[in-house]
Parts: sequence; structure tokens; C-alpha cells
Amino acid sequence: MTVRIYVRASTKDQDAERALSDLIEFSSKYDSEYVAYIENYSGTKLSRPELNRLLDESEQGDVLLVESVDRLSRLDDKDFDTLKEMIKSKGLLLVILDLPTTHEIVKPSDELTRRVLEVVNSMLIDLLATMARLDQQKRVERIMQGLKRSGYKPSGKTADAKKHKEVRDHLKKGNLTKAQIAKLVGVSESQVYKLARVVKIENLHMQGLTAEQITAVIPKGNLQEVKEIISKLETAQQRSQGQSNATDSKANL
Repeated sequence: MTVRIYVRASTKDQDAERALSDLIEFSSKYDSEYVAYIENYSGTKLSRPELNRLLDESEQGDVLLVESVDRLSRLDDKDFDTLKEMIKSKGLLLVILDLPTTHEIVKPSDELTRRVLEVVNSMLIDLLATMARLDQQKRVERIMQGLKRSGYKPSGKTADAKKHKEVRDHLKKGNLTKAQIAKLVGVSESQVYKLARVVKIENLHMQGLTAEQITAVIPKGNLQEVKEIISKLETAQQRSQGQSNATDSKANL
């Protein structure tokens, strides 16, 4: 049996080394060798380089050890079901450091106890995965609301902020084509395409992808363009945070 440690963290995550250290220490209880997989890719994506490598290298009876459910997944229900099936098909035992009931699954037990643990763990993991996904969605929404309050304009060339917001709202809903959005809002179709590209880059960055990773996954990726959009986004986030702190300070006076 091999303990396969999976650590997912953004490039700015200061807790990655701590998490890895904790997981390595925990893995020693199994008296087995361990292999660590360090992922710098968003948990909202099913296909991740290190996760794929882990699954490819795994064998029946190996342990997949993670710190928490949100480190493994922020996927929607469909993709999370797919991931669980992939883990099950490889015969991996999923152990989550902050979910003690999963620790018992590796210990020898009778068939009835094992089945009860599987049901309980499955329910808890599904619940925690849903909470992780909702937390991610709320975080992105809060950031976008803060950016709107700060007056952030992604393209820097759109004069009509109201139309800009309308385009963003329609893109988020996803029920209209870009041509339909352009006609409805009263902007050119090229403006809608440009804003859609900016929004995609912003969302990928907020999901934890680096500028280099974003450049690799978007069509006709341009690193300089991506860096400029991220820079504007982070500047606006800092401005928004500053305004929020100032408001909190006044409220405490």
C-alpha cells in the first residue's frame, strides 16, 4: 500500500508547506511509503495535471490522503460524481485529515462496519464538497461586488459602465448568444467578445490559476494581456478592500 498525498494550493498559498508537513506526519501511522503530489491548479477543474498523475500511478488499496474536501474538490455535482467514480475505480481509499470518520476506513473491520463507514463518509464528503463549491461561488461574487463598488472597468475603454454591467450580467446567465447580447444592450458584438474574454481571465485567476496557466488554456493566449488584466483586477481588489476597511473603521467609532 502506498499513501498518495495530494496538496492543492495556489502559488501564493503560504499554508502549502504546513499542509504537506501535517499530511506526511499523519501518513506515518500507516507504516507505508508515501508519494506527494503538489497541485497549483484550480479545484473547480476536474482535469488537473498532478491529480491525473496521481490517479494514473495509483494501485488497488492505495490511500488518497488530503487535508480537507475543498483541497480535493470545488467541482459541480456532475464533475464531483465523475471524480468519485475515478477514485473508486482505482480502488483508492479516500482519507481526509479533518474528517476523522474517514481515518477508520483503512483499519481492519468486519463487513457491516465497513459498509456503514462507507455510507457515512460518502454523505459527509458530498456535503462538504457542496459547501466548498458554494463557498467558492460566494467568494467570487463578493469580489465582483467589491470591484463594481470600486468602479473597476476591465477593458479600460468602455465609457458606459451601465451597459458594461448589463453585458456582464447576460454573460453570467449564459442564456443568450453574444450577438443577442450585443443587440439587446446596444453595443458592438466585438465589445461583447472582448468583455467575455476579460471575464473568463478574471474568473480563472480568482479560481487560483496563475497568469501562465491562464495563457495556456484560453484561445490565443497572450501572457502580457493576461498579466495586465490580472494587475487591474488586483489593484481594484486592493482599492475595494481599502474602502471596506475604512467603512468598518468609521462604524467602530
